[in-house]
Amino acid sequence: MKKLILGICGSPRKQATDYVLKEALDQMEEKGYETEFFGVRGKEIGACRHCDYCLRKKECFLKDDMYKLYELLGKAQGIIIASPMYNGGISAQTKAIMDRCRALGAADYDFLRGKIGMGISVGGDRAGGQELALQQIHTYYILNGIIPVSGGSFGANLGACFWSQDTLKGVQEDKEGFRGLKKTVDMFARYLERYNPVRHEP
Repeated sequence: MKKLILGICGSPRKQATDYVLKEALDQMEEKGYETEFFGVRGKEIGACRHCDYCLRKKECFLKDDMYKLYELLGKAQGIIIASPMYNGGISAQTKAIMDRCRALGAADYDFLRGKIGMGISVGGDRAGGQELALQQIHTYYILNGIIPVSGGSFGANLGACFWSQDTLKGVQEDKEGFRGLKKTVDMFARYLERYNPVRHEP
């Protein structure tokens, strides 16, 4: 059975972030992996209320599209989170997804543990907070027991960073961004083979 890679796009627009995440998934398919794309655009994903319902009932109180994502997260062995820059960090939609995963940990502390994760950040400005966003993504991974992977030194120290100039054409022309993406995807695949994470069905 092929390993499943889940790509999570935290952009409400079908633009640059959507495009580069699909490019990453295409590269993973070329390496022999199965992929699944989950985008927030058109989805209903409420913010975590920290109501502690999940601690008592072992499920989230909010019954929305996060339940589709919960299932995919369980099946995935590798996770790629891609976010556009909102005020120098990840988007509100990306943050909502991270916060809502509290319910997974409440139901099963080890639900995400041992999976492999990488990040992609896309900014309209050249220095729009891309590395800060990748740090937020990696922090989420660490807190949930996911192994964070970057592309390594010389171009992808924390992961794949793109400068879109706030247009699809801009990101398509970002050669340095795509060089960093390839380095990160290659390292991501190496870790998936080395650690052989298992599926964890909800």
